[in-house]
Amino acid sequence: MAEALNDSVGAFIPGPRVELAGATAGPLAGLGFAVKDLYDVAGHPTTYGNPDWARSNPPAAATAPVVQALLQAAAFLRGKTKTVELAYGLTGENVWHGTPVNPAAPGRFPGGSSCGSAAAVAAGLVDFALGSDTGGSVRIPASYCGIFGIRPSWGAVSLAGARGLGPSFDTAGWFAQRASVLARVGAVLLPEDAGGGPLGPLLKAEDAWINAVPATVVALAEPMLVLERLLGRAMRVDIAPEGLDTLYEHFRCVQAEEAWATLGSWVAATDPQFGPGVKERFAAAKAMDPAKAAAGRAFRRSFQARMRALLAGGGVLAYPTSPVPAPLLDASQAEQNAVRERTMGVTAIAGLGGLPEVSLPVGKVEGAPVGLSLVAAPGRDRALLALAERLATELGLPV
Repeated sequence: MAEALNDSVGAFIPGPRVELAGATAGPLAGLGFAVKDLYDVAGHPTTYGNPDWARSNPPAAATAPVVQALLQAAAFLRGKTKTVELAYGLTGENVWHGTPVNPAAPGRFPGGSSCGSAAAVAAGLVDFALGSDTGGSVRIPASYCGIFGIRPSWGAVSLAGARGLGPSFDTAGWFAQRASVLARVGAVLLPEDAGGGPLGPLLKAEDAWINAVPATVVALAEPMLVLERLLGRAMRVDIAPEGLDTLYEHFRCVQAEEAWATLGSWVAATDPQFGPGVKERFAAAKAMDPAKAAAGRAFRRSFQARMRALLAGGGVLAYPTSPVPAPLLDASQAEQNAVRERTMGVTAIAGLGGLPEVSLPVGKVEGAPVGLSLVAAPGRDRALLALAERLATELGLPV
């Protein structure tokens, strides 16, 4: 992993590299990893993507348990990676630390907020990398950068020692270039599956496919046929008869209320400088109508019941991870916001449902990657990773 010292894509945070050797033997021996800079590593600052946060918070007193578990499994920590400020963004832009290059599409954003972790894996600097996912921050960078990524079931992996944004959505996740590595990390971090039996039937989420641009649908057509050979012909379902925009709106309102409850006191006391879009999102969070957030929470309860009933027998949802490839670097703020809203209507499915989701790098649109997502019932994370590995093998993806 000597190349890990040469950060050609700007994936790691500025300053001295945080490196730690793991145990001498374990299930992740020989693998190097990176950690999104919202996880604590003892003795080092957690910058959370913002210089004012780094200035106003002391270095970490202890290492986050999820990082400790990876070190104990013999993985080697190669550094801490860039994140969007306070994890509140989906493109991967950071005006203070620099936006990482998307190795798979250098003229496009890498995706956020786990931008640095995705870029480090896509560039081959590490074998896997920890990110976090509140509204899509592992799944979208995985799709944009052409790598594997998992958002586990909510609560499956401890977030102790990690900075929060929306605690009832925040989820620890990770990226890998190879499907087997994604699963090996899961074997270390994830609890045993809650239920037994094989996954299936295959469910095609029609509203999520209709939400995607035609070129994305075409790019994912052949992988879907291969998936049908594994699980049988897909049954068509509508996830959100109310519309994906309704899912997004309920998600947005609950997340905003939680973001201000989590970080508002610090924002008010510090008056930090923020890059484009982040300041506006916190202003909107501060002004969030409590009635709208309450309606969002009520909707989430009914949506979770709906999804658990749909997936209880082992069903697997399949749909485009992102409706479009990564936005171009010169996209306007209005264009970025339009992509964000269209995308988060889909990422809100697993977000509101607390569901595990794996994104596989199966296609390209205009030369840029697009991912296919597999989603299962809560607690079926290991089975979902095994299915992703089977599909990757059938498609000739890196395993």
